[in-house]
Amino acid sequence: MNDLMPSSLLDEVRQLIDSARERAAVAINAELTLLYWQVGHRIEAEVLRGARAEYGQQVIGSLARQLTAEYGRGWSDKQLRHCMRLAEVFADEAIVSAVRRELSWTHLKTLIYIDDPVKP
Repeated sequence: MNDLMPSSLLDEVRQLIDSARERAAVAINAELTLLYWQVGHRIEAEVLRGARAEYGQQVIGSLARQLTAEYGRGWSDKQLRHCMRLAEVFADEAIVSAVRRELSWTHLKTLIYIDDPVKP
């Protein structure tokens, strides 16, 4: 190590950086999870208003194309269906808000496709 810098200083600064990065990742995941729920909830409201499967497919496809054009990858038909499934399984936003800091989006995607009567 450099004589001008004690190794403990470097270690502490590294720890601060790593800790901040971890907190940022958790916060971002939590916000994205809530966003995905809100998107799914809004799409479900629109599609249910149409009450036709064909209409729903058209809405999802069109929305996916427009969002992908504007925001890039990550807004495919499949992703929008995941969002809708999240809103369907966890109908109450309070439930999603309670778990969004504890479970990643990947974990939630796995859980929402498990058929279990114990789920809310």
